[in-house]
Amino acid sequence: MMHVDELCKLKIDALHREAMEQAQERLDGIAKPLDGLGQFERLMVQMAGIQGTADVQASPRAILAMCADNGIVAQGVTQTSSEVTAIVAANMAAGRSSVNRMAAVGGTQVFVTDIGMEKDVDCENLRRCKVRYATADFSKEPAMTRKEALQAVEEGICWVQECREKGYRILGTGEMGIGNTTTATAVGCALLGLSPAAVTGRGAGLDDAGFRRKKEVISQALVKYDLYRQDALTALACVGGLDIAGLAGIFIGGALYHVPIVIDGMITAVAALTADRICPGVRAYMMASHLSREPVTAKVMEALGLHPVICGDLALGEGTGAAMLFPLLDMALTVYQLNDSFAQMQIGAYERFEESEDI
Repeated sequence: MMHVDELCKLKIDALHREAMEQAQERLDGIAKPLDGLGQFERLMVQMAGIQGTADVQASPRAILAMCADNGIVAQGVTQTSSEVTAIVAANMAAGRSSVNRMAAVGGTQVFVTDIGMEKDVDCENLRRCKVRYATADFSKEPAMTRKEALQAVEEGICWVQECREKGYRILGTGEMGIGNTTTATAVGCALLGLSPAAVTGRGAGLDDAGFRRKKEVISQALVKYDLYRQDALTALACVGGLDIAGLAGIFIGGALYHVPIVIDGMITAVAALTADRICPGVRAYMMASHLSREPVTAKVMEALGLHPVICGDLALGEGTGAAMLFPLLDMALTVYQLNDSFAQMQIGAYERFEESEDI
């Protein structure tokens, strides 16, 4: 298994500058207003840099979902029990969950991994890479060991490698794990120095007493493990989840194997931040699909310098936001790949002018 020092020293390549310049030149030459596709133009240029070619491709594609249980649910921070994780994960693997329905519309496959569920699930299409049976209750002891966190990260890296070898050109992220808005908020607060009182959300739905308890549990853990002064892997091991660790590995794998990785909601966003803190430079290979209603998400996006495309107040999870981005990306790529240029239409091209601060 990879040692933490090896992980931190992984070489993250810079994006392919020539491919990005070619992609921008192509976009500017299409008969449309300059930057008319807004954020989608920036995404296409970024994809060119990641894939190393101006011939940007958004398929074949898949959503990789990590599923795990969290011991902290014993503290009453969720409305439902851990049994729900296994039920929803089985539905996802069987193609019957929300993310499957939405992904199918956009021609996207969904692959599901059990990286730490409390129970084994007998499902033919469920990928099994279980590091342990659920994390510990972090209010009493660290959620997992550093070795277990590293193992989960490495599983995510290997999964991207497998997908790249099978020809996948872009990947989305998803998750399932009751209690993971608590673990993700705790990790996010630790990494960004935030107060849980300011950025904790109600997750899938908590009454006032449960909401207070959730904030208290996170606040106490941040003090207990002195997490405002610890490194990202320590924060992940102390209060994180195996799903978050595996997802962090997916983001690192995207950078290593030059595959764009799409962030879904809050849990995957915190995993993305964790990945970049462990392996600086990984953020260049990330794309943000939507801005989750969970309060910590905006802080994470700001820290990563990312701008989510969809602002629909979503909080469905599973990878559904990533699934929504792909058809929109297809539409933008159709313009990029097929539209006539100014020269082909025999009309004058738009010019870029420097903006004056005096106006």
